[in-house]
Amino acid sequence: MPGGPQIPLCAAQAILTIDLAALAANWKQLAARAAPAECGAVVKADAYGIGIEPAVRALAKAGCKTFFVAHVSEGARARAALGAREDCRIYVLNGVLPRDDVAQQYAEHGLRPVLGSLAELQDWSRYPRKANSAAALHFDVGMNRLGFSLRADQDEVAICQAVKNSGVAVDLIMGHFVSSEVGADPMNKRQIDAFRKLRDQFPGVPASLANSSGLFLRQKPFFDLVRPGYALYGGNPTPGRKNPMQAVVRLQAPIIQLREIEAGDTVGYNAQWTAKRPTRLATIGVGYADGLPRNLMATDERAGGQTGGEAIVAGKRCPFAGRVSMDLTVIDVTDVPKRALAPGDMAELLGDKITVDDMGARAGTIGYEILTGLGRRYHRVYVDG
Repeated sequence: MPGGPQIPLCAAQAILTIDLAALAANWKQLAARAAPAECGAVVKADAYGIGIEPAVRALAKAGCKTFFVAHVSEGARARAALGAREDCRIYVLNGVLPRDDVAQQYAEHGLRPVLGSLAELQDWSRYPRKANSAAALHFDVGMNRLGFSLRADQDEVAICQAVKNSGVAVDLIMGHFVSSEVGADPMNKRQIDAFRKLRDQFPGVPASLANSSGLFLRQKPFFDLVRPGYALYGGNPTPGRKNPMQAVVRLQAPIIQLREIEAGDTVGYNAQWTAKRPTRLATIGVGYADGLPRNLMATDERAGGQTGGEAIVAGKRCPFAGRVSMDLTVIDVTDVPKRALAPGDMAELLGDKITVDDMGARAGTIGYEILTGLGRRYHRVYVDG
């Protein structure tokens, strides 16, 4: 099975099913949208939680040849997953630090750094040519996080000259959108204009600005390479509109126990949820230690508004009851016919009906955090269609 050895399935263990065919289909859809620009793939954070090795292999099989990771260790895993595929490029987004073994690590795993400052550029230029691979340059066009800072004393012309003087082989220039998921944000146009001006200083060098949501901007700022991440894994790159991507993850947890309580009885730590009617409860074997956000709790205080998390049980949406515990969560299944439920039946927490964006919104966070927090205790099942 892809992704390395699997932990033997326990009867009470939650199951995370990862659809690699959906992942590949999402990439192909975005690649078609970006054409004739190349479509890469961001596989940092363990491929957004689904497993970097199976994700990289599936994406490479689909046609992807350019990958982005955050750290050298992730790049090493991605390179190992690619095997003999020397035609694939892997960029390390977080740049380089002045350490003696940096060049050796990049050379050993066939990685390319993303340089974001004059200091990094100078450090990288000092490494022997045999270890000094091509590099990308990251320019800050509004994020104020990483990248060459374009100031009056360090504009794109000055940086371009410094690059020429360094002797570093640059094969990609990059920027990063601030709020591309908000199509009407005027910041998008300002960033596109700034990046286009910057690109003119590097004729012939491929350029990349668009992330997942950037692929859906009306300006089509695709340049030569797009680098989607979140959308590949089923996240909605167009908030407020129908999600054009296929779901990649499905999370199910078994019902461990069923019980009946009376109106007025409470559930969970600190008695924060009170039954308003005779209620049937199902306890499932998943909790915040597995990446289920504690803020999905359902309490009396929240009853008048957001109700916390939900699960699909026997085809019905069922709300959480009480606080999410470390290993357990309680669900109100009163509206599910008794005959339809028994211990061992599965409750679905993520899938087509409850997406990562849905769960993120109910937890007061974003789908990115839901994906990247997927727990290691899940029994992972990789399917290909």
